[in-house]
Amino acid sequence: MPDTIGHLPRHPLRIIKATRWSLQGLCAAWRHESSFRLEVYLFAVLAPLAWWLGASGVERALLIGSMLMVMSVELLNSAIEAVIERYGAEFHELAGRAKDMGSAAVFVSMIAVVVTWAAILGPRLLP
Repeated sequence: MPDTIGHLPRHPLRIIKATRWSLQGLCAAWRHESSFRLEVYLFAVLAPLAWWLGASGVERALLIGSMLMVMSVELLNSAIEAVIERYGAEFHELAGRAKDMGSAAVFVSMIAVVVTWAAILGPRLLP
């Protein structure tokens, strides 16, 4: 929703409302999306490991941030799927393409996690 007062800063109450809406979205994803729950579980296991294995703040940020990116893309993919399902379950080529592209975006972000972890931790693990 665009701001109704131009480029002035938002009122603190609007920030609180936006935060509430964001938390509602996270709760909805947790309730309705098994893929999101799995990614949260993986994050809960791998984030402490990333914090421990990262040799610097930048490495920790990359290791953890890449996993957060997967969850963000999963949320967007779930939003796309929800909008498509809103209009009906019947097959439509464009709806199928949108869902496939959303899934592909999650897959690409997962590849980014693997590449990031391999680039940072690979040289330490391989002689």
